[in-house]
Amino acid sequence: MNNYRVGIIGATGMVGQRFLCLLKDHPWFNVTMLAASPASAGKKYKDAVKKWHLQEEMPGKFAEMTVYDAKANAKEIVKNVDFCFCAVNIKKEDIKALEYDYAKLECPVVSNNSAHRFTGDVPMIIPEINPEHLNIINSQRTRLGTKRGFIAVKSNCSLQSYVPLLHPLKKFGILNVAVCTYQAISGAGKTFETMPEIIDNILPFIGGEEEKSEKEPLKIWGKIVNGQIIPAETPSITAQCLRVPVSDGHTAACFVKFNTKPSAAEIKKCWAEFSGEPQKLKLPSAPEKFIQYFEEDNRPQAKTDRNLGNGMTVSAGRLREDKIYDYKFIGLSHNTLRGAAGGAVLLAELLAAKGYFD
Repeated sequence: MNNYRVGIIGATGMVGQRFLCLLKDHPWFNVTMLAASPASAGKKYKDAVKKWHLQEEMPGKFAEMTVYDAKANAKEIVKNVDFCFCAVNIKKEDIKALEYDYAKLECPVVSNNSAHRFTGDVPMIIPEINPEHLNIINSQRTRLGTKRGFIAVKSNCSLQSYVPLLHPLKKFGILNVAVCTYQAISGAGKTFETMPEIIDNILPFIGGEEEKSEKEPLKIWGKIVNGQIIPAETPSITAQCLRVPVSDGHTAACFVKFNTKPSAAEIKKCWAEFSGEPQKLKLPSAPEKFIQYFEEDNRPQAKTDRNLGNGMTVSAGRLREDKIYDYKFIGLSHNTLRGAAGGAVLLAELLAAKGYFD
């Protein structure tokens, strides 16, 4: 596999910091450019970062790198990278324009942002679930008039705690899903130090999360028709999303109704045996075990289980029959690894393995 030069747009924020920790020793990807807001431009990375949010120390190899203005220096950045990760925290319309600018400069963009998730020819990928949606990139390049440039996005972080668990069960005909997600504060780019109001508290509203949780899975399960990804019409999903006093790890309580009700043993078998393209290709960030089921009544737990598979394994537990739905279960994923930077790195590895950066 080639060694690709990589840019990080939004390098100073929490997700940007996570990207750098994940990429410091990556076998395929070499970070050559860091970009952020005009306020950070021209500074060394160690000086541009107002607060280092992660427990892991800032990788020394990036501390002295110069940070560029993501918008003003786009042409210079593109000359020095083979693709970019994008994790900026600005207005959605500005993100959309910025990602288009890079794509039209012939730079592939792997985005952690939501701005393009419902652009019809932009693939929104969970690598183990819908890698075939990468085929839409050819249509997107035709629309943009590019040869190399395109945008590919990862889905919302909260989806990773239940959609991977539903996907292997689709053969039984999923009709209805009710899910309540209990989301860590790092999903808001916060720590307990910067979000004291969450201590001894639960916040019952996260702007836009419920809409994303209900709609994004349908695009992931959609089909490509005439150069557009047409979302699936089923299952019907309803969601509640709460912010809870947990540092990392999104938990989901999920209820499912099937057309053909499987046995609990069949569900567990589906989870145990399921693996995807990343496992077949042995991508560097792919966990050997995509789904881990726990038989214990008190698992999975965010504190003990979020880092399974280097934070890329999705955990499940407490599968049991329900009086209204057919079954209910608990899911867990690490929101800044599988759900954010790690998921984007895995997507980039899939794109690299499939030749989209060549």
